[in-house]
Amino acid sequence: MSYNKMENIVNLCKRRGIIFPSSEIYGGIGSTWDYGPVGVLLKNNVKAAWWKAVVQERDDMVGLDAAILMAPQVWEASGHVSSFNDPMVDCKKCKHRFRADHLVESMAKDEDGAARTTEELKSLELAVAAMACPDCGGELTPMKQFNLMFKTHMGPVEESAAVTYFRPETAQGIFVNFKNVQMATRKKVPFGIAQIGKSFRNEITPGNFIFRTREFEQMEIEFFTRPEEAQQWHEYWLNERFNWYVNLGIKKENLRLRPHDCDELAHYAKGCSDVEYLFPIGWSELEGIANRADYDLNQHIKFSGKDLSYFDEATNERFVPWVIEPSGGVDRGLLAFLCDAYEEIEGGRGEAGAESEVVLRLHPRLAPYKAAVLPLSKKEHLASVAQDLYKDLRKGFSVDYDEARSIGRRYRRQDEVGTPWCITVDFDSLEDQAATIRDRDTMEQVRIPMANIKRWIQDKLDAS
Repeated sequence: MSYNKMENIVNLCKRRGIIFPSSEIYGGIGSTWDYGPVGVLLKNNVKAAWWKAVVQERDDMVGLDAAILMAPQVWEASGHVSSFNDPMVDCKKCKHRFRADHLVESMAKDEDGAARTTEELKSLELAVAAMACPDCGGELTPMKQFNLMFKTHMGPVEESAAVTYFRPETAQGIFVNFKNVQMATRKKVPFGIAQIGKSFRNEITPGNFIFRTREFEQMEIEFFTRPEEAQQWHEYWLNERFNWYVNLGIKKENLRLRPHDCDELAHYAKGCSDVEYLFPIGWSELEGIANRADYDLNQHIKFSGKDLSYFDEATNERFVPWVIEPSGGVDRGLLAFLCDAYEEIEGGRGEAGAESEVVLRLHPRLAPYKAAVLPLSKKEHLASVAQDLYKDLRKGFSVDYDEARSIGRRYRRQDEVGTPWCITVDFDSLEDQAATIRDRDTMEQVRIPMANIKRWIQDKLDAS
């Protein structure tokens, strides 16, 4: 993989309506992106696949959709107000801004917002003081701590009493609702609460397309368990989350589980491993699975004064559950699926003599369109039959309809957005009431009665 591949994926995303730069007509705004007509389908499919796997198909998981704006005390209890910081330096000459720990390779990154020790900060500060700007060689400013939370004011008056924050993670919305959810659902420990939602971090150095952005969406689970069972559940979720990506088509050799070193762990964590993917930028975190112990619930008990313990009727015990947290990014996951599915074929695949073709080999369940209906001609009587088929299929699936230009060009357009099956309605269809289905990956073609095509597609999806 290479940066060239990332550039090609970015270009494909814009050309085919997958992802656009946000506010582009005004010059854009730093590292924010809009999902286009095709991209929003892909993104929804990623979220739906996650929800199906972790909520719908399980009896030990329920869902939640907590508010983005929460009481400021939530972020004091979680530690975000005091320690959700990144070390920052600026170049006095070119004015470029850097995360200090990214400049010093020997220092571990702190992605969880845990407070660094005095020794760590001193070592980092000394290391940065001896460096020059990597871009222009200019002098760097002294290191300072930068809080990553976006601050706003609630209500009509901008005063300190009205300060609140856009949430930097979805997890706290789950923790503060633990008691509400448990009592409403009568779930017994072990059980989990899952949530998909937007989070916001004022990143110092966002970039690499949608890999690191200031506004992003998380798919997060907080799985509550007895303390003595936490380790086995941690191992369970490591395997479960790794295999989810494999089952949706990511090549196993492009994934790995990397345990955090002791100096990488958040101060409250008993263990954490990342599912990493081999992005064009190198191995990087796709999802973290952490054993957060009982830190979060205890913090909210302390700050709120409310009882968030759990009473086990079977053992007559009361305890504060430990928590296993699988936390992944929708946008990073989507980027990994794009990168893994993207293939450039030099010389094309023999259709219309193309010099090169792009095929997006997305898993059928993730593909934005499950099928595309392509009438061989725009002639009214043929187009009418194709339109009828299209209207019938889209009652069950996201389906595209394309009648512009040659059939070869239409095939390639669908290949570029990952459509698994193209359905050609030809003049024989008027006689035999059948259509030809072309497979994106094998290019094999089968002829199916049009009345059976909806069932055929569903069977393929069920088997995928």
